[in-house]
Amino acid sequence: MEWTLAILFGAAILLLILSFIKSKQSSSKIEQQMDQLSFSLMDEVYELQQKIRNVEIDAEITAQEAGILAGSSKRRILLRDALDLHKRGYSFESIAAKNQLTKNEIEHLLAPYIKTKEERSKVANDI
Repeated sequence: MEWTLAILFGAAILLLILSFIKSKQSSSKIEQQMDQLSFSLMDEVYELQQKIRNVEIDAEITAQEAGILAGSSKRRILLRDALDLHKRGYSFESIAAKNQLTKNEIEHLLAPYIKTKEERSKVANDI
């Protein structure tokens, strides 16, 4: 009985040591997978940053070729914000309130960029 108990106790210690070794190996595999995932995400972020830079440069070149003044950056930012809010479904009144302008100024600012429903259906029917 004593020998059986000693053998079982020894086996338990051996299994405990093996479980620690196994868990250490699996945790190192998980760490490697996490490292690989973080590296791939960093690569994707870098590629996206490069694409954004290219788009910004292309937009600057296009603006320069079209003769648009680069000095009107405040108006450009206002237009960008107003278009973004309009595309997200905000009303002209709420856009005007946010930018501290009148409704008519916002409508005039966005008029060249907003197509009416009639224009959309006309283009769709012409095709």
